[in-house]
Amino acid sequence: MKATSSPAPAPFTSIDLPVDRLCLVWNDEFDGPAGTPPDPLKWECEQGGWGWGNGELQCYTDHPGNAALDGQGCLVITAQAVPEADQHQHDCWYGPARFTSARLLTRGRFAFTYGLVEARIKLPYGQGIWPAFWMLGDNFVEVGWPVCGEIDIMENVGREPSTVHGTVHGPGYCGGEGIGGGLTLANEKMVRDDFHVFAVDWQPDRIRWFMDNQMFFELSREQIPQGTDWAFDHPFFLLMNVAVGGYWPGNPDETTVFPQTMTIDFVRIYQVK
Repeated sequence: MKATSSPAPAPFTSIDLPVDRLCLVWNDEFDGPAGTPPDPLKWECEQGGWGWGNGELQCYTDHPGNAALDGQGCLVITAQAVPEADQHQHDCWYGPARFTSARLLTRGRFAFTYGLVEARIKLPYGQGIWPAFWMLGDNFVEVGWPVCGEIDIMENVGREPSTVHGTVHGPGYCGGEGIGGGLTLANEKMVRDDFHVFAVDWQPDRIRWFMDNQMFFELSREQIPQGTDWAFDHPFFLLMNVAVGGYWPGNPDETTVFPQTMTIDFVRIYQVK
């Protein structure tokens, strides 16, 4: 892990935590030359086109064309349509890959339990485009999903250009039964039009979701379905990706423009000293 420069960045999110006691424990500011891949000491580029449990159409790659620094302090994840002549280069569950993208995760590099997680992101847009910033339980390989737990910090589907969602999944409340809430911008403003700071405050007894300092959902341990387990008391790792198609967003259509980019200014994790 690279050393954090001093002074450490202060959290963007206004919350009722002791800000003077918050310690930056992990971050990536994405500084580096344009075209540089994401730091391999911090991020793994997961690969494959098996649909990822959602009927998705993209093949995830580790190619710089799908995930690279922009030379201006940001990481850019790019979802691309593959020309028909090149589709044979990657295989998907439905045949030659029609789309490529990237899915980055800190599994095996960094995991943590509880804290304030923030990322400043500018989202892509369009029918069938599905960007996400989220977390999975570090015991995923041993116990599987949803027992490991999943915390979706931010998801957006292209048919809802003004809305973001925050959700949890666990045993007995997963998939379409996940527990969450959303925030819709006023006056038909679109999320894609600017950078926004997406955050969760993850504590032993509750999880709270924020967008640009506005809390839009809160879940306490007592609110999960009776007889189910609170799956959020152990280490989690981070993920960022742009999916194309799938059961929730639906597939791209003639209105969808490619390439689509998700631009990440920073990712930061704070814990109370």
